[in-house]
Amino acid sequence: MQRQTHKTNHFINSYYRKLVTVTVIAVYLLILAGGIVRSTGSGMGCPDWPKCFGQWVPPTSEGQLPEGYRDFYADYRHEKNVKFANYLEVFGYAEIGKAILADESIKNEAEFNASKTWTEYVNRLLGAVVGFLILLCVVGSFKYWKKKRSIVVLSVASLILVLFQGWIGSVVVSTNLLSWLITTHMVIALVILAVLTALYFVVNGYKSSASNNRIEQKNRVTSVLVIAMIMILVQVILGTQVRESLDIVSNQLGEALRGSWIEGLGLEFYVHRSFSIAIAIIHGYLLYLLFKQRKSFTSLLRNTKILMTLIILEILSGTIMAYFAIPFWAQPIHLVLGSMIFGMQFFIFLQLVFSEQKQNKSEYAIS
Repeated sequence: MQRQTHKTNHFINSYYRKLVTVTVIAVYLLILAGGIVRSTGSGMGCPDWPKCFGQWVPPTSEGQLPEGYRDFYADYRHEKNVKFANYLEVFGYAEIGKAILADESIKNEAEFNASKTWTEYVNRLLGAVVGFLILLCVVGSFKYWKKKRSIVVLSVASLILVLFQGWIGSVVVSTNLLSWLITTHMVIALVILAVLTALYFVVNGYKSSASNNRIEQKNRVTSVLVIAMIMILVQVILGTQVRESLDIVSNQLGEALRGSWIEGLGLEFYVHRSFSIAIAIIHGYLLYLLFKQRKSFTSLLRNTKILMTLIILEILSGTIMAYFAIPFWAQPIHLVLGSMIFGMQFFIFLQLVFSEQKQNKSEYAIS
């Protein structure tokens, strides 16, 4: 990667660049925390949102909760689901809303578990930190409105998305972890990651070393990369479906038969596993294309090697889960590696798309 710098102009100061960098890292940490919540079954550790059991600091024992708290929060969540069903009806999805309200399993309230409550609470705290960092990015972006409006647009877009994501998260809780909403929650997280990656790209002035006389080769590389990005998104969705099936199987077999959980999974697991081979092949082809033109695509080749390393680690983590009784620590790592793959893909995509655009070297200051 190459950064264009100039020592006399303070157009984009180093503090703002560092803020954006920290924000991107925080999003990855939040995805990791979400994976820990999912793998430990802590998603319903707090039955309300944004508070936890009506408190900003959650209880540490069931004795601190009032009698009948489970019925109270079951009713609380149902009232929220009624509002959500009304929203769905407005947008033409009345049948989905009716199905949510008619599903008795959604009304089941989990028993209090201090470790799960605090796991979910820490996840929410990290989410609040990410929201605050993005807000700071928005506030700091307005000074660049006249010279680089894309910084403001991307910052504001990320704030809107993270607020929407917070609301979706609250609905995920109120619907007792409805599977398609969890998938939606994950996809939005990747969209937020893409927007912040674009912001990072802009404020740091990155560009590829691709030469302009390789346009035909560049188009081929871009096409292969776009296909690879789509495949990763499909793989993420397949992964959420596998996780849903795993929840069902684990409830049926119990912890004592953890080693047999994989055997109880359906077709979606085998599709997810086999699809990883196709993903490895297309990224290997991408690496081959860039290696052939390594003199023209120096930084892109380096980043693609990093991408390939992430894919190998992702496949390795999936293999560990499949053959070692799905250790809980491997699941969040598997999730965050998948997110990092998408983030690196999108960064390389930006390098390819903007490689021919001239950049003003005085825009990126060391300050």
